[in-house]
Amino acid sequence: MSDDLRIAIEGSGAKRTCRLGGHLDTHTYQHADAALEPVLGDTAVSLLVLDLSDLDYISSAGLRTVFRARKTLAARGGKVLVANPQPQIRKVFDLVKAVPFSEIFSSTAEADAYLDAMQKRVLSGDED
Repeated sequence: MSDDLRIAIEGSGAKRTCRLGGHLDTHTYQHADAALEPVLGDTAVSLLVLDLSDLDYISSAGLRTVFRARKTLAARGGKVLVANPQPQIRKVFDLVKAVPFSEIFSSTAEADAYLDAMQKRVLSGDED
C-alpha cells in the first residue's frame, strides 16, 4: 500500500474544492488536516467540495479528517459535499454513515447542479 496523498485546493470566496488522490490513512491524514486548516479557519468559506475521484483508499484516520471538516463547517452553517468517490470509498462512507447519501455526488458537475437548484429555490422563495 502506498503512503502517498495528493492534495489540491481550488476556489475562492465561499466555495473551495479540495481534490484528494492516493491514500488518506494513518500515515497521511495529518498532511490533509494541515492542508485543510486554512480553508476550515476561513469564516468566509461556507462550502467545501471534497473531490475524491483520485482517492484510492481511506482509513478511519482519513474518515476523522472528513468528520472534522463537516463538523467545523456545520458549526457555522456551512456544508461539506463529497464528489466522485470511487466505489470502495463510497462503500466505506455507506458502512460508517460518514456522509449522508444526499451529500455524495457522482461528479462535481452533479454537485454544482444540486447547488444551483438549491440556490434557485431560495431565490424563488421555495425553501425547504
